[in-house]
Amino acid sequence: MLINILKQHKLELEVLQSKFYFERTFPQNIDELLSSVLIKLITGPRRAGKSVFSLLLLKTRSFAYVNFDDDSLLKTYSYDALIQAVHQVYPDFQYLFLDEIQNLPEWELTVNKLHRRGYNIILTGSNARLLSREMGSSLTGRYMPIELLPFSFKEYFNAITPGYVPFQTALPEPAGKEMAILDQYLTEGGYPESISNRTISHGYLSILFDSVILKDVVKRFNIRHAQQIYDLANYFLNNYTNPFTFSGIRQLLEFNSVATVQKFAGYLEEPYLFFFLPRFSNKLKEQQKAARKVYVVDNGFIRSRSRELSPNRGRLLENMVFIELIRRGYRQGIDLFYYKTRNNREVDFLCRRDGVTESIIQVCYDISEPKTKDREVTSLIEANNELHAKEMILLTWQTEESISKNGFQIMPVGKWLMTA
Repeated sequence: MLINILKQHKLELEVLQSKFYFERTFPQNIDELLSSVLIKLITGPRRAGKSVFSLLLLKTRSFAYVNFDDDSLLKTYSYDALIQAVHQVYPDFQYLFLDEIQNLPEWELTVNKLHRRGYNIILTGSNARLLSREMGSSLTGRYMPIELLPFSFKEYFNAITPGYVPFQTALPEPAGKEMAILDQYLTEGGYPESISNRTISHGYLSILFDSVILKDVVKRFNIRHAQQIYDLANYFLNNYTNPFTFSGIRQLLEFNSVATVQKFAGYLEEPYLFFFLPRFSNKLKEQQKAARKVYVVDNGFIRSRSRELSPNRGRLLENMVFIELIRRGYRQGIDLFYYKTRNNREVDFLCRRDGVTESIIQVCYDISEPKTKDREVTSLIEANNELHAKEMILLTWQTEESISKNGFQIMPVGKWLMTA
């Protein structure tokens, strides 16, 4: 039975390999990555391109493919039968690619055994916390995490206009085209399948959003009162970039307890739908009590599901910048926070490494009004007087200016996005 299932997977693989895919940015040298004896764990949200990323990674290599997003495989699974079937279907493989591994009960035991027997393993999974927690407890020091989010703007721009480097000229015609592409990315997001067909993106992303909640939250955690999860997800989606408290949500959505809100919020965070950003404080208790801010993994979900009558470009810009910071390796609550000064002025992002403040970043769509510019600049300067950052950046839609007196830049977000 298992051998027939793997033969079917091989046919599916051949179809996948025959298709055209937009290129992704690899995190490091591919040869070094694949030659490592460490397990390669590729995590990220559903449909963000993890499987395709792995196929591109392995396209010139010999590998075996097993897809655990297949109920028939899960129902008939046994370790020995799987290994026999893999070697029968792929007799000369060098790499073992296990797709959506989190669906296999006690999957880490299987992976551990495979690793001990010398298999070079690539895993994908759509549940960040679950995978990292289980990998951390069972395979400490034996795996390499690679996080894959929807397309960055740099990847998106290259997909739309291959080989063209934007924001190199002030000429009106190319500049206008570049800003049009940036605006489309801002409002429609970077999910791979929506890029190739923007006319269906809203419906596609709306269905995907519901599917993630159903498969990765309701079913995985056996939630009886599923409507509460959907209510909470819709609340976060419509309040993206805004601060919230668990007690406030409990009252608003009439949950039984704060603990339930916290638990359900964690469930929505695990499959990469939402991120929760804490406020930085040197006092841990103060940081834990302060309101968090919520961000969505892709702006396309906001456009497809939010109740906004028209796009709020200021909030969309802030959400886009946050996801880019996550893409660059910052982790919320560890080295990424928001900040409030002693005078209660807020700075959107505080980026730290090894206890040192690398940068403080403020996001404002339009600073053409002097009062707006003064407010944002003052907030940055005041925060820097308390934090002593290496750099201060005010990200805007189009304004560029260097204020050497105070040591920071006002930078167009498109140019900043292309610096990664």
